[in-house]
Amino acid sequence: VQLQASGGGSVQAGGSLKLSCKASGMIWSTFTASRLGWYRQAPGKQRELVAELTTSGSINYQNSVKGRFTISKDNSRKTVYLQMNSLEPEDTAVYYCNVEGPYGDYWGQGTQVTVSS
Repeated sequence: VQLQASGGGSVQAGGSLKLSCKASGMIWSTFTASRLGWYRQAPGKQRELVAELTTSGSINYQNSVKGRFTISKDNSRKTVYLQMNSLEPEDTAVYYCNVEGPYGDYWGQGTQVTVSS
């Protein structure tokens, strides 16, 4: 199983980015049975959960991104997304996707998001 993350980049504060993470080598039923998450790690800080979509369909966000970020998925494409709006310099980090499934816990390679003021 491989997770390929993309969509990072450099934007000014107030801008938007949409991250994508495609799971390859994973069958559709395993993807749909998995918890999907986006994490981030800023320099000198621990990795933190940004948003998750649980197996029951619940969606949870870190307080600092509520109302600005939206996690979603496309089961047919086995892809999870993170739409990020109203970006702030504090959102600067490497973003990682995570698929926690019945047969394993998988991580993408990380994609850099840089927000300038």
